[in-house]
This record gives sequence, structure tokens and C-alpha cells, in this order.
Amino acid sequence: MKKHCFGNISNTEKSWETPHSGYHWDGSSRRFFEGWYYRVTLPQWGQSFAFMYSIDDPIAGKPHSGGAAQVLGQNEDYLYRIFPNVKTFWASDKELALCHWKQRHLTLKPQIIQPNIFAETVDQGYQATATLNQGYLEDPVTKNYCRWCYEIKPIDGWGNRFYPQEATAGWLSFLPIFDPGWQVLMAHGLATGYIDWNGKKYEFSDVPAYSEKNWGHSFPSKWFWINCNSFEQESDLALTAAGGIRQVLNWQESVGIIGLHYQGKFYQFTRENSHLSWQIKPWGSWIMQGKNADFVVKVEGKTKALGTYVRVPTADGLQFLCRDTVQGNLTLELANNEGKILLKANSCLGGLEIGGSPWDQDWIYN
Repeated sequence: MKKHCFGNISNTEKSWETPHSGYHWDGSSRRFFEGWYYRVTLPQWGQSFAFMYSIDDPIAGKPHSGGAAQVLGQNEDYLYRIFPNVKTFWASDKELALCHWKQRHLTLKPQIIQPNIFAETVDQGYQATATLNQGYLEDPVTKNYCRWCYEIKPIDGWGNRFYPQEATAGWLSFLPIFDPGWQVLMAHGLATGYIDWNGKKYEFSDVPAYSEKNWGHSFPSKWFWINCNSFEQESDLALTAAGGIRQVLNWQESVGIIGLHYQGKFYQFTRENSHLSWQIKPWGSWIMQGKNADFVVKVEGKTKALGTYVRVPTADGLQFLCRDTVQGNLTLELANNEGKILLKANSCLGGLEIGGSPWDQDWIYN
């Protein structure tokens, strides 16, 4: 029986979209990758699903040319499929819209299509925009599969609600001196649809949704990431924090950021406007703090789970150099500079990640 979903293939208004939503490849043969990350959190079941899409060297004919899709699924199980034919990949350079698929009948050129047509004609693959995420993947050996289709109502991008949205890495991210690029596409939204994981079908309405992307010609040597928009006490709260070592021209530097969207207001802590510090263990503990002239934010993530390794782009193609959990315990506190607590929240569905290397000791930054 065909699985159809209503879906919404229209994109958001351009005034809402974040910078860098479009595809970045310039058509050159220089080593290049771009990756997209979509996440839905299902508090009713205590589950999260993360969908990761990537393209490497789309000019074709290179050792690592091709695309892939990964799903971090039920109970953090993992599903992965490659799509080596770059000609069946498509992305818009003007807005968030991409697809990669294998068709039963090679009649459609890659494009965003109606969800029911996708379900009828696409063997395996995905399509995604700012308001839709749909796909089907199946492991040919185990026959494990995931089928999903949900529409997204964006609430917060990256910046104050109802105002022009910002580049996550600031205005310098528009210059080709910082590599790779990173952009939170939607810090918080609401998803409605279904996910079928090996026959267990989750049908949901207005659950927390998130998306981000990265792209570039070089690869961060080491990073961590903290994310949550499903807090127990606060439905209108989203946190994304990260730190990494990135390439700047001919040298490397450590950078970090904490972004907090709370009831329409955006609180951002970066090296340019705040003092940042962190202590990240090789696994199990993430502690980060930001302080500026007006506010202090403290973030702490913990997990006893082993986590799941997922593939990330490297100079040598996709490699298992990233360890994730989407069921981390997370506490968050925001105060003003006089010490008055403005917000305290926690979650047991936090996203926690470390990537790159080496991770043989704590990473302390002050």
C-alpha cells in the first residue's frame, strides 16, 4: 500500500528565511561538501529522529563524488544509504530546497515534487524544503527502513522573531575566508506528519522541529554541539550552542556560540560580544557558559548513553567521526548581570555531540 502524506511544498516567505539557506556550490572542481540536518522531537514517545543529507564534490568524477542520507532513528538506531549519482541530486541556490533520489521510472528530473507523486515514483531518497521533509530509505541487507513525511511551520530562524534573520556566524560568514560555513536554518518550528520506522508508525502534530546546514572546502578538526527545543517547562524555547576549530585562511582558531530563542526574543553569546568558556569531556558531559554586558547563560548536558556514531564529511569523504545522542539530559539557566534568574529549564531530549579528533582528554576553553 502506498504511503501518502499531505505535505507542503511551498517555501516560507523570503523575509523569514535565514541567510545561507540556498545551495553554495559554485560549479568549480575544488573539493566541496554541503550538508543539511533536520530533526523532530517526539516528547510523547521520548524519541527524536534526525535526518542528515549531504553531497560531496557534485561536479562528478572525483574520488568522493556522491550523496548520502542518514537517519538517527528510534532508540538512536542508525540507517544509512548512499546516492552515488550526483546527477540525481538537486538544490536551489536561492532558497532551502533540495532532493536526491532513485526513481522507478526515470522520467522526472530532480526537483521538489508533490508528496503523493514522490511516494508513487521514488524508490529511495528524500526531498526537503523549509516547510517539508519527506523520504524513504531501506537497508538492502537487513531490510530495515524508514519512511517519513511531515510539514513544518517555522517559528524562529536565527534572530528576533518577526525581524530580518541573521547569519549564525555573523557578517563575516559571507566572506570566503572562514571555512566551513554553518547556519542554523530554523531554531524552532512545529512539525506535523508521520515517521514509519520499521513498521512502528509515529503520527504527530505540532511537535518541535529544527534544521541547520554546513558547507565548505575544508573540514573542522574538532567540534561539539548542544541543541534542544523540547524543554519540559517551556514550549517557546530553543537552544543551539557549539564550539569548534575552524580554518581561517592559513591558520586555525577556536570559535564558539550560544544562541537562545525565548518567547520571540533572541539572546546570542559569541566571541565578539561575550566571554565564552566551556569544558567538554571526551563523552558524557558538556558544560558551557556565556557572559556579556547584560546576561549570563549556563548550559549543562549529561548522558550515560553510549551514543551513536554518524558519518560526517571529511577530506577523505564521509567518515564515522561524530558521536551523537538525542536523548541527553540538559539544563539551562539565563540570568541578568545583576544575578536575577530569568529562565531555568531542563530536558531529557537534548541533542549532544562531539566530532573530529583528538578526544583523549577534556577540552577546556576560557
